[in-house]
This record gives sequence, C-alpha cells and structure tokens, in this order.
Amino acid sequence: VQLQASGGGLVQAGGSLRLSCVASGRTFSSHVMGWFRQAPGKEREIVAVIGWSGVYTYYTDSVKGRFTISRDNAKNTVYLQMDSLKPEDTAVYYCAATVGYGRVLAPGDVRYWGQGTQVTVSS
Repeated sequence: VQLQASGGGLVQAGGSLRLSCVASGRTFSSHVMGWFRQAPGKEREIVAVIGWSGVYTYYTDSVKGRFTISRDNAKNTVYLQMDSLKPEDTAVYYCAATVGYGRVLAPGDVRYWGQGTQVTVSS
C-alpha cells in the first residue's frame, strides 16, 4: 500500500482545512487508517483513527469536536476535516495504514506511512 497525502497549508486560527490521503492497492478497505502529526521538537502523536468499515473512530482529546475522520473505500481515500483550527495544531500531518481491527494506534503499530503534509495555523 502506498499513501499520498495532500491538503495541508497555511490558515488563520479558527479556519478549516481538509486533508486527503489516497491509497494505492486493492486492499485499502481492509486496512485501519489513521492520521498522526508531529510538531517541531515533539514526538509523533496519533490524531485520529478510523476502522476498515468506518464504524470505529478515535480522536485524541485535543481535537475532539473539531476534527472529523472519514473514509471512502470506493475511492481508496481517507479524509481529515479540521475545523476551528488553533495555532497548537501546527504540525506535519501523516496518514498511516495498518492491518487488524480499529483501535488506538501508536507509531509502532503502523505498517504504511504516507509522506507528510504541513499544516500551519497562524494566530
């Protein structure tokens, strides 16, 4: 599985962005998908996870109520809608895929990584 992320950019606080991640291969629908982020000088952290069917979702506390993860298995794409953005959301965002059941992911759980996309939120 190869992952191609896009949609990052510069936005003012309170604004919105939608990240997309397109996966190659015919097994996308069987993979758990997630979004991680890494700010300068910080460890990579999980932001959101979605199970293969879309029923299971997880959000880290700092983004609950502001971010929404979704997937379209017909398009091999996972999305991260980010609303009410804050300067502390500034980071490089990475999409990730792994096998198994929907669950909270750590970086060591990830089988496939996409390239990062920069999100910068100005105050």
